[in-house]
Amino acid sequence: MDEITTFLAYEAFGGLSVTSVPITTPVAPTQGVQLAEVPVVVPILRAGLGMAATVQRVVGASRLCLLGLRRNETTLEPETYLNGLPADLRGETVVLCDPMLATGGSLCHALSLVEERGATSIVVLCLLAAVPGLERVMTAFPTISLTVAAIDPELNDHGYIVPGLGDAGDRQFGAPVW
Repeated sequence: MDEITTFLAYEAFGGLSVTSVPITTPVAPTQGVQLAEVPVVVPILRAGLGMAATVQRVVGASRLCLLGLRRNETTLEPETYLNGLPADLRGETVVLCDPMLATGGSLCHALSLVEERGATSIVVLCLLAAVPGLERVMTAFPTISLTVAAIDPELNDHGYIVPGLGDAGDRQFGAPVW
C-alpha cells in the first residue's frame, strides 16, 4: 500500500501550486520548492490509514483529520462513526485517502461532508476502483481530482470489487470486532 500510494501521490500532486524556498546545502545556497498551501489529509477509516502517512511524507507539511465510515452490509450505504473534519474548510485543499472505491457510497458521503464545509480543491486517491463506483462518484462530483492505480470492471451482489483485492482494512489490521 505504501509503495502504490507514493506513486499515486506524486501523480496527483504534480499540479498543485508551489512556492520557492531557500535551501542551504553544504556547498552553496540554492532555491527549492514546497507546496504553496498545507493540505488537509483525510484518511477514510480504517483502510485509509495505510495511505495517510505516505501522503504526508510526500507532501511534507499537512494537517491530518480522521473520518470514520463503515458500510451497512444490508443497505450498502455508509454510516459515519467518527467525524474529525474541521467545521470550516474554505480555501483548503483536502486529500481524501480511500483505498477501495467499490459502490462509491462511502466516497460520495465523504465528498459531501468535505464540500459542505467549503473545501476549494478536493483530491482523491484510491488504489483500486470498480467502474460502477467511478461512474457514481464522477457523476456526482465532476470537479474533483481522482487518481486511481487500477480499475476493475464490476461489483458482485455484495457490492465488492471483482476481481478485487478483498477488504483493504481487514488486510492491514485484521477483521474488525464491531
